[in-house]
Amino acid sequence: MSFFKGIMIWLCMLFFLFAATPVLGADKEEAEEKEDPKGNLVLFVGMDISGSFKNRKYFDDSIKFAAHYLYAHLHGIGGLKVPKALFVGSIGGASVNEAKTFFPIQTFQYKSIEEIEKELRNIFPTKTTNKFTDFNAYFDQVATFMRNRKLVMKPTDIVLFSDGIPDAPTPNGTTNYKMLDLKPLENLSRKITVRVLYTSAVTGAAWQSEVPRKRVRIWTQDDQVMAQWKSPDIFLKDVPFEKQDRFFKWIQENVDFPIRVKKVN
Repeated sequence: MSFFKGIMIWLCMLFFLFAATPVLGADKEEAEEKEDPKGNLVLFVGMDISGSFKNRKYFDDSIKFAAHYLYAHLHGIGGLKVPKALFVGSIGGASVNEAKTFFPIQTFQYKSIEEIEKELRNIFPTKTTNKFTDFNAYFDQVATFMRNRKLVMKPTDIVLFSDGIPDAPTPNGTTNYKMLDLKPLENLSRKITVRVLYTSAVTGAAWQSEVPRKRVRIWTQDDQVMAQWKSPDIFLKDVPFEKQDRFFKWIQENVDFPIRVKKVN
């Protein structure tokens, strides 16, 4: 009788273990979302200087926002995380798979918002455009940088200022988002997020639902929403930047929003 009682206890323990596993996994992921060690973030910023984005009305706005965004992160203002490493470069090039320069954190670290904006405009001049928006080459270069700089396993955000449309249409003129290759980024970090800002609603939805991935997280934000950052209700007039609490909250809820892993085949 004691033998069968022992078996029943063992089976109950197994049942509890398997039943609790999803909850424990969810709790672990929730904990990871809430807090990363300060100064442990790796931040890549990619600017799309293809004609399709630069010729639209939101390119200039994206440069201005990027200057404010970088300054706030670099100084940890408004609860934004200070990056351990920062690299800024363009997406794509004059030819497919063209390597691009990544400007390091020191390029922006000791500059004011106005000086960062000026630096960004020097790096991405209005008259210069890339022929190709080559996201795959950019992702591959990010992966190479992370390995070479020994940044693997660090929480990583890849922030792309772009309309999100790759230069790879199908024969019928549509865009095949499944051709976007995030494989180089998989397994580089326990938490790696690609954020595509200034997309259309349709393009943003395609990135989130069609781009194949296993561990890489994707967040997009529409161009019309992004343009609201400088609204007088969000960015208050005559208020010092360090006290722009509405602006920093807006960033946390609309740009740096924490998201869960979603597997897409």
